[in-house]
Amino acid sequence: MAKTGIDKVVLAYSGGLDTSVILKWLEDTYGCEVVTFTADVGQGEEVEPARAKAQAMGIEEIYIEDLREEFARDYVFPMFRANAIYEGEYLLGTSIARPLIAKRLVEIARETGADAIAHGATGKGNDQVRFELGAYALMPEVKIIAPWREWDLLSRKKLMDYAEQHDIPVDFAQQGKKSPYSMDANLLHISYEGDILEDPWAEPDEDMWRWSVSPEKAPDSPRYLELTFENGDITALDGQPMSPATVMETLNTIGGENGIGRDDIVENRYVGMKSRGCYETPAGTIMLKAHRAMESLTLDREAAHLKDELMPRYAKLIYNGYWWSPEREMLQAAIDQTQRVVNGVVRLKLYKGNVIVVGRKSESDSLFDESIATFEDDAGAYDQKDAEGFIRLNSLRLRVAAKRRGR
Repeated sequence: MAKTGIDKVVLAYSGGLDTSVILKWLEDTYGCEVVTFTADVGQGEEVEPARAKAQAMGIEEIYIEDLREEFARDYVFPMFRANAIYEGEYLLGTSIARPLIAKRLVEIARETGADAIAHGATGKGNDQVRFELGAYALMPEVKIIAPWREWDLLSRKKLMDYAEQHDIPVDFAQQGKKSPYSMDANLLHISYEGDILEDPWAEPDEDMWRWSVSPEKAPDSPRYLELTFENGDITALDGQPMSPATVMETLNTIGGENGIGRDDIVENRYVGMKSRGCYETPAGTIMLKAHRAMESLTLDREAAHLKDELMPRYAKLIYNGYWWSPEREMLQAAIDQTQRVVNGVVRLKLYKGNVIVVGRKSESDSLFDESIATFEDDAGAYDQKDAEGFIRLNSLRLRVAAKRRGR
């Protein structure tokens, strides 16, 4: 007997085996109408075939949307203004796509009169948390169906058997040889989990990597780039104006050609377990290095240091799914305030997996004063005698403590 109380569901639908099975399972289990939503966030695969698959399964309301510019402009770029990086290594590629997808799921639910949304995230991962926290923040009354927490189709064979029993169209490629890794991709990154990566001692196979050459096989000549920043965001590459998504697409290509952006991480998931994953983030690796270089020239010391202190908290909020929380929005407002002066150009050298800053300039906002910083005669711009009193005052507490301890 079908479960009751759900008349229409918006499903985050890729057209792959898992979500195709979920589509049919929702109809059978809940006796409900299903609306499919497929987002192009720059995963590098054609999303339009999902329409034909959904139509073949009798779906009438089908949403397929190109969200690349919105993703880059409103999610990735604001995150990079914070120099966000989780646990010192992870550039949050999967994490930052989830709030946008959650937003569109609930918007479509409202547009279509649906009373529930559904996703294909498993009960072991972070994505279930990110999707659902985002959905509840934007539509508190929404009902959420997570089939992986309900059904018993917990293996690929069971999914394939279910598809065969219910005449669910499955691509030949899905029936035959398939990548052994669980992968997620968008404009910012591609991730790999599973198979041999479940042993944290095992080195990934070279043929696993899809976006980048190995540093050993990268060109023997360096590639130079100039990135223009306005209010903390990259607006041009080598003097050519570009939209946020185009910036990222271009940097992914150039970075990948030069072996930039590979990472092998053991991270702490929000649900409590440690997980080993490998990531390719060429554009993000370049963007982070360049942005920090631009800030080094234009940000006040204490503002920059405070930003660095806040960054781990900000990154943790995004990783754990709290993009739509008041604390993330508060931090974003503070971060964005600092970025008004982050304007100028950074010159980089890319060479065999390395991103090297070789120049930075800002005509309007540089705080670097050569007349003060020089080792040559500064013509009175800095009185070195002032340093004596500065040091004595700052050493006062140390001298008092040392006397009390009898040193």
